[in-house]
Amino acid sequence: MHRRMEKLGLQRFHGVGILGFNSIEWVIGAIGAILAGGLCVGIYATNSAEACQFVIRHARLNILLVENDQQLQKILSWHDFMELGNAIPNVQLDRIILSQKANQCAVLIYTSGTTGDPKGVMLSHDNITWTAGAMGREMELSYASGNQEIIVSYLPLSHIAAQMLDVWMSMKIGALTFFAQPDALRGTLVYTLQEVKPTIFLGVPCVWEKMQENIKENVSRSSSLRKKAFTWAKMLGLKTNTKRMLGKQDIPINYRMAKALVFTKVRTFLGLDNCHSFFSGAAPLPQDVSEFFLSLDIPIGEIYGMTESTGPHSVSSKNVYKVLSCGKVMSGCKNMLYQQNKDGMGEICMWGRHIFMGYLDREDDTLEMLDDDGWLHSGDMGRMDNQDFLYIANRIKEMLVTAGGENVSPIPIETLVKEKLPIVSNAVLVGNKAKFLSMLLTLKCETDQRNGEPLDKLSLEAINFCRALGSSAATVSDIVKLRDPLVYTAIQCGIDMVNQEAISDAQRIRKWIILEKDFSIQGGELGPTSKLRRRIIIKKYRTQIDTMYL
Repeated sequence: MHRRMEKLGLQRFHGVGILGFNSIEWVIGAIGAILAGGLCVGIYATNSAEACQFVIRHARLNILLVENDQQLQKILSWHDFMELGNAIPNVQLDRIILSQKANQCAVLIYTSGTTGDPKGVMLSHDNITWTAGAMGREMELSYASGNQEIIVSYLPLSHIAAQMLDVWMSMKIGALTFFAQPDALRGTLVYTLQEVKPTIFLGVPCVWEKMQENIKENVSRSSSLRKKAFTWAKMLGLKTNTKRMLGKQDIPINYRMAKALVFTKVRTFLGLDNCHSFFSGAAPLPQDVSEFFLSLDIPIGEIYGMTESTGPHSVSSKNVYKVLSCGKVMSGCKNMLYQQNKDGMGEICMWGRHIFMGYLDREDDTLEMLDDDGWLHSGDMGRMDNQDFLYIANRIKEMLVTAGGENVSPIPIETLVKEKLPIVSNAVLVGNKAKFLSMLLTLKCETDQRNGEPLDKLSLEAINFCRALGSSAATVSDIVKLRDPLVYTAIQCGIDMVNQEAISDAQRIRKWIILEKDFSIQGGELGPTSKLRRRIIIKKYRTQIDTMYL
């Protein structure tokens, strides 16, 4: 592969762009780019033409590998490209490889650009190789010489979480990686999981939420006896796993029955029957989702980190697990809580061999993130418990400051709304510098299997919610256009319950509005890993927000 790159005139430290869904070619292109002395630059397949152009110019791409005509008019077929390198002698390639240094840049990962132009995060050879080894150890994964791990690659490889797990760590431990279909996140992932049966699985919160929804829908179709068995097993599972977290190993006698009747069947339904380790990353996992899976004997370990820390900084594992925590800081890395308050809360700062080189051509931004001693300031508030488990409280940049000067963390309030109202898909708290807080709500609906676009038709869970109220609504339009009194009253009741738990009057939700369409990656409200893009949402729905403040 690196022969072909050389033949095409790849210059040292210039980029090789890879635009397309996860595949063998993606990985070969990434490794070939690095060995040829260039930089691997993943470009999100969901990027607009303008966003692609920005990366192409900024990373000084010499070569661009594209997946298909839809992504970019195909400039060179893969097979012709593979033939290109035959004339390049091994000596020339070996010379380039031998001249590479551990502290030189190997990979450029572009941030999603929600706060302006994307920033090119420069990761060195040492960043990549050291972190891959450290992550494998912390996750307690096996090397191929023992029990070979099996991974399904489906999250975008342009994102550090997927690239670190699916490519670099997989290579380090000799795991077997299968590539999912491009429409994995639009519904086919479960079939791939059922076929491949991975031994480790990393999901982002929206993937775990979708799995939770699918399990609930499946149970709702079951007989009353099966529903009772499911409820009983969940109660037993939560009790048993909570005791495990506290270090107690005594397993109740009827646990084996719950496993046979429910837990094993749930894992088989999800395609996770051979999975020994379950992880979540990229965004906070809602408490109700975490506890739902824990009660089904699926403890989801959260991983915390940033693109700027080559992915992970703290990792949970089978033996290092506490619900709602992000595990413990990786061995060999240091953690500091900057400007700690009386509650032990401070800004999470990181130090170690996983800390990035800086942003490409953005020295001011780099100096803003890295202090003189090399500590990376994350912008996240967190705390440590007495056993060194790390807990993330909120993102400083996401904090809302009311007109009265009170700081409000949106995530706990949004999570509680979704917990109290199972019809709600997304909840976004707004009201920065305003006299009161308001909320944008979207409803759970079906998605177009071809392009992932949210449809008007409500999901089965949302329909069941309506039927329980006596409403015959079947679409989002039915509810919004007619302001369905049964649904609107139920939502207000849910908001009232959330407000009862507010720590102050300023943290109560005064007004809310239901949007006509759910958020999506295509719509721009969600990032490539389905993370809320708050600034874009506030800009896009400014008219709807303004109506709540008239």
